[in-house]
Amino acid sequence: MNTNQRPSYSLELLYIIGIITISFSSIFIRWSEAEVSVIAMYRLYLTNLLMLPLAWKYRHELFRLTGRQWLLLTGSGLMLGLHFLFWMNSLRLTTVASSTVILTLEPILVMLGSFWFFRTRANRMMIAGMSLAVIGSIAIGAGDFNASGNALLGDFLSLLGTIAVAAHMLIGKHSRDSISAYVYNFWVFAIAASSMALYNLGNGFAFTGYAWREWGLFLLLAIVPTLFGHYLFNWLLKYINATAVSMAVLGEPVISSILAWMLLDERLTAVQLLAGSLILVGVWVFIRFGSDFKKPAGSAADAKLSEAG
Repeated sequence: MNTNQRPSYSLELLYIIGIITISFSSIFIRWSEAEVSVIAMYRLYLTNLLMLPLAWKYRHELFRLTGRQWLLLTGSGLMLGLHFLFWMNSLRLTTVASSTVILTLEPILVMLGSFWFFRTRANRMMIAGMSLAVIGSIAIGAGDFNASGNALLGDFLSLLGTIAVAAHMLIGKHSRDSISAYVYNFWVFAIAASSMALYNLGNGFAFTGYAWREWGLFLLLAIVPTLFGHYLFNWLLKYINATAVSMAVLGEPVISSILAWMLLDERLTAVQLLAGSLILVGVWVFIRFGSDFKKPAGSAADAKLSEAG
């Protein structure tokens, strides 16, 4: 799975922590009564606020970026903002299982994009693991898909959100070779939050007047799935290829569906539970054999990445 020298601690453990924390996102969103764009805005602004104590350490890099780097950060931030807007809206229209299962298309889109832009390839075992996970994910949501009304719209919004986050992941992989994790995350979160602020302003959504419970949910979203989820995955892009990082989303339907069953009374069938086990096996296979997933030396992608530095 390495694309750079590994740190001393386990990347796999951090990877698992990231999967667990992002799974809480759908629960917190369903608990909130605020507009989803307002939730996304404060989720990201509060994350930036929590990151400020480390800003002094990175003060030089924060404001000494090239025009190309700013362009990449802006593109990544806008894609992240669109992901939150589309996917979080989908949770208001369809079940957690259906919404999160569509996110499992992300690694496929990222793998295709990685092949196109970075000339990366996956070995047979990785493809087999991905196939198992996707099949299991589809089975989890099969009982919840509804081809009409609000549920269909929710499924479509989740698909748009998946396309946006795949683009965000690919841009992030390109950016992280020349920008530190802190600087990348700080500006991407700020740009995504600001794009949501403009969206809220244009739609006349209130910025204040929310109950303390709502502010608590905004803060939980900033700490749990954003800092320990999105930030962590963006950091892992330095050491793991983009497709492997995006594979984490395949574990999300399992944990999110279990949490939805426990906390939102969205029940799971025996078939869905079995499918969840299949996803975990697929993710394990992908991680286990991911060490063979590398860019060919001297590829055109290497040249592009060196230009970004």
